[in-house]
Amino acid sequence: MRRREFITLLGSAAAWPLAARAQQDGKVIRIGFIGASPDTPAMAAQYGTFLAELREHGFNEGRNIIVDYRRNDDPRGLFAVAAELMRLQVDLVVATGPEVALQAVVGASRSIPIVFLAVQYDPIARGYVDSLARPGGNITGVFYRQPELAAKQLEILTQAFPERARLAVLYDANSADQFSAAEGAAKSMPLQLQPLRLEKPPYDFDAAFRTIAQGGAQMVLLLSSPFFVEHHHAIAALAIKHRLPTMFVFKSYVADGGLMSYGVEQLAMYRRIGFYVAKILKGTKPADLPVEQPTKFELVINLKTARALGLDIPPQLLASADEVIE
Repeated sequence: MRRREFITLLGSAAAWPLAARAQQDGKVIRIGFIGASPDTPAMAAQYGTFLAELREHGFNEGRNIIVDYRRNDDPRGLFAVAAELMRLQVDLVVATGPEVALQAVVGASRSIPIVFLAVQYDPIARGYVDSLARPGGNITGVFYRQPELAAKQLEILTQAFPERARLAVLYDANSADQFSAAEGAAKSMPLQLQPLRLEKPPYDFDAAFRTIAQGGAQMVLLLSSPFFVEHHHAIAALAIKHRLPTMFVFKSYVADGGLMSYGVEQLAMYRRIGFYVAKILKGTKPADLPVEQPTKFELVINLKTARALGLDIPPQLLASADEVIE
C-alpha cells in the first residue's frame, strides 16, 4: 500500500469539527506548532500573524485554544518533538519548514489534521498529498519551491554587479536542493560558483566568511536553512565586515543590515496557514482544502548598506524593488 493511500485510509477516521467536539467535551483545543526560533523578530512577526488570523476566526490563545510551540532546530531532533506533541494529545499540528518537520509528524500520527508550510520540498512529489486541488487524507497547507527562487536571485546579482563573477554560496543539508538549482542556473550566466557547505550545527559563520573572503569571493548567496535564520543579524554584520554584497532569501536579513533579499512574502503565508487551521477547527476536512502556492514575491534592497559598502545599485533595479531601506 502506498504511503498516500495509508494516510488517506487512517485520516478518514478523524472526527470533525474539532471546535464543536472540543466544546461538547468542555475542553480547550490544543494545537502543536513546529517552527523556527520565535526569538527572532521575523519569526515572532510571522507567528503573531498566524495567531492574529486565528483570532479573526474566533480562536484565542488562552481562551479556547492552547498552542504548544516547538522549534524545528530542537537539538533532540524533530521525531522526538513530534512524539512529545502526541503525548500532549494535540488536536492538530502545524508543521513549518523543511520536510523533516512534516515527516516527523506523519510518523508520529496518521490521523490528526496537519497543516504544513512546506519549505524546500514538494509535498506532492514526496507523496504527502495527491495534488494541489485535491490533497486527500488529513494533510494540507501552503508550499513554495525555494530552488526555483535561485535562478532569479542569481539574475538580480548579475544585474546589480555585472563586473563581478566570483559568487560564494553558503548552504547546508537543508538547502542542498537550492544549491543544485543555483548551480544549474549559474551555467547560463557569467558566474563562477564557490560553494561552501556548512556541517554540524551550530555553524561557525565567522570562519565561513573568512574562508570565502580568502577564496576571493566577490559576492555571496546565502541559501535558506532553519540553522541560519536565528543568526541572521550576525550573518548580515559579517557580510558588511568582509565587504561582500550578499543576497538573502528573507527580508529579515536586510532589515538587520544585509544588502538585498528576494523571496516569498512570509507574513502572507503564515496568514494563510492560520486561515486553514481555523477552517479545519470549524469543520472543513483537510482533504477539501486545496494546497496553495504563494503568488507574491518581494525584492528588498538596503540602500544604506550599499552606501556603506561603496556600491552603486542600478536605478532600474531600485525602481523594481518592492521596498528600499534608506
